[in-house]
Amino acid sequence: MTHQSIRIIREEHAALSAMLQSLRMMLTRGPKDEPERFFDVLRAMLFYIDEFPERLHHPKESAMLFPPVAERSPHCHAVIAQLEKDHQAGESNIRELQHLLLAWELLGDSRRKAFEQASHAFIDFYMQHMHMEETVVIPEALKVLSDADWKKLDTAFATHCDPLTGKYPREPLYDRLFTRITMNAPEPIGLGRH
Repeated sequence: MTHQSIRIIREEHAALSAMLQSLRMMLTRGPKDEPERFFDVLRAMLFYIDEFPERLHHPKESAMLFPPVAERSPHCHAVIAQLEKDHQAGESNIRELQHLLLAWELLGDSRRKAFEQASHAFIDFYMQHMHMEETVVIPEALKVLSDADWKKLDTAFATHCDPLTGKYPREPLYDRLFTRITMNAPEPIGLGRH
């Protein structure tokens, strides 16, 4: 049996992974002869990462998933402590990337390498983070959590689901953001208009 919360976590991880892959492709491609569109899409992608995974997804994992797993599985403490540390650093990491992107856009190519290096490190970090959640925490949760725990988790994760997964309706508030990303970013997240 797959619990709704686990399905949602995996769907949101898949959406974020696709966004990160598209970000990496955007970096490889570079601004070419459309720098305004390029920087606009990168800003939108970084905003998405801040708005959904950082502000909605991670807090639910930290508040609802990690504590009962840590309580019942002491051998997972080190992994969960690292994942918590990652979550706490998330906002400052994304702010640093946003700053580096703005520096590249406003100050020119002398700032490009710093943004590209930080972005690749961020993407690798995020992919490893999700891998640890999916290979350590989720399997352990499936072993040790009670029906009552799952009911709480399923309820929590059913709210504010990431519409980029394609499974949940978009809030009109975010239509412009998602249109900007999907119309201009490369596959797998966008239509690859570049």
